[in-house]
Amino acid sequence: MAGPVAFFAVFFAYPVTAIVGRGLRVDGAWEFGRFGEVLGRPDILHVLWFTTWQALASTALTLLAALPAAYVFARLDFPGKRLLRAVVTVPFVLPTVVVGTAFLALLGRGGLLDELWGVRLDTTVWAILLAHVFFNYAVVVRIVGGLWSQLDPRQEEAARVLGVGRLTAWRRVTLPALAPSVAAAALMVFLFTFSSFGVVQILGGPTFSTLEVEIYRQTAEMLDLPTAAVLTMLQFAAVAVVLTVHARTVRRGESALRLVDPSRTARRPRGAAQWAVLGGVLVTVALLLLVPLGVLVERSFDTPGGYGLDYYRALTVLDERGGAFLVPPIEAVANSLEYALVATAVSLLIGGLAAAALTLPRTSSGGTPRAGRIVRGFDALLMLPLGVSAVTVGFGFLITLDEPPLDLRGAWMLVPLAQALVGVPFVVRTMLPVLRAVDVRLREAAAVLGASPLRAWCEVDLPLVSRALLVAAGFAFAVSLGEFGATVFIARPDNPTLPVAVARLLGRPGELNYGQAMALGTILMVVCAAALLLLERIRTDTTSEEF
Repeated sequence: MAGPVAFFAVFFAYPVTAIVGRGLRVDGAWEFGRFGEVLGRPDILHVLWFTTWQALASTALTLLAALPAAYVFARLDFPGKRLLRAVVTVPFVLPTVVVGTAFLALLGRGGLLDELWGVRLDTTVWAILLAHVFFNYAVVVRIVGGLWSQLDPRQEEAARVLGVGRLTAWRRVTLPALAPSVAAAALMVFLFTFSSFGVVQILGGPTFSTLEVEIYRQTAEMLDLPTAAVLTMLQFAAVAVVLTVHARTVRRGESALRLVDPSRTARRPRGAAQWAVLGGVLVTVALLLLVPLGVLVERSFDTPGGYGLDYYRALTVLDERGGAFLVPPIEAVANSLEYALVATAVSLLIGGLAAAALTLPRTSSGGTPRAGRIVRGFDALLMLPLGVSAVTVGFGFLITLDEPPLDLRGAWMLVPLAQALVGVPFVVRTMLPVLRAVDVRLREAAAVLGASPLRAWCEVDLPLVSRALLVAAGFAFAVSLGEFGATVFIARPDNPTLPVAVARLLGRPGELNYGQAMALGTILMVVCAAALLLLERIRTDTTSEEF
């Protein structure tokens, strides 16, 4: 556990603490009165209200849209199910910048709906809510659907044999068993939308701002570190509460259920009702998930001279008239791939060690309740980078990692280190259930035969977790490729990443810049989708915790 703890202490806790300290300390003394000053400002209260309201609304809409799909994947078997599962999951690993760009192309000024019917939603909250549903659809499908597929359907069938109707049987038998997973999914969606940055940054304009966006504005545009520090602490407190409730919900669900093999629960659709649900899910996926991505691709080819590759060709040319880059924008592709590969390696190393450490209390007879609480606390710590301000982390990198022995501000390694902070939680969540499922007696037998701990791990654990390791690498690669909040601060102008390049192009006026942003967004989407489709081919329904 020492390695992961040291990694998070140096590259997460230290930068966040330093940036908050600079904002709340004056002449060496803490100024906690700033909390009252900041929270009493009407503009900040508006940000807090909108952040909370849109997160609650996004969570409710996501549950409403995704729960039927969770049922379809859990209970129905049909041709193309694996491909549909991959299609549903693609939006979750897409960078938020690409999601915002896709909905801007669909709903924004000059977007598809604006051209066809004069409908423009870029200045309203609806565009943000729909983008959040798009992004988090897979969270509900995987968390709820993963558990639903393991619930024994014979319990509900037994209730129906006793004369209970289908709806009543589902409400009294299945729904109580699903409640912990639905609550866990809702909490995760709330966490992601509460801390939303890229989507709101692109679609919200000057009117709508979440805490994360406001932290960025106060830090990068206004240089108001005290306000940014207060907002960071507020977001940290909210995230800690959500993660605590989520951990308790997951533990309650794990201890209360008796699960079966998922392959035994899915059947071909039978009856008009099941076919109707399947058809409704397919229509929802097409309209909500595929149409925005299709419009993004279409806009990347829609040039003033007709459909063509002009915007893609422009990516290879350096704009010498004071453009957004010091290099041709296409170089962002190679930069992002290089950074993501390194970040994936770091994520696998740190996440693998952390997952192995988290399994020790369950594989050791000497575990104590106190040790169990420490391990659960460490598990929650690993999830914090998903909800704590990435903007604060990125800016903290700049002001803390600039002196020996950690003078990394000018080093290329700084970007993949920031990306790895986001990738580690995905590795842990993927590896942890597989490592916990390894029979401890196999390791003990290897030790009796004279194998060292390292050799026992290589001979026993590694072959059993190799598939999960590949899945974890795929997720870590995809999320590292799309990291934006921290990277926007530390990516150098001569080495931009794809999300940063897209955001810079969208921030500049002109049809060419807009078209290039669409082209880069399409490239980023294709790379992320390819990584996900590859890992979907090697995953099984029992290789990872759904989240």
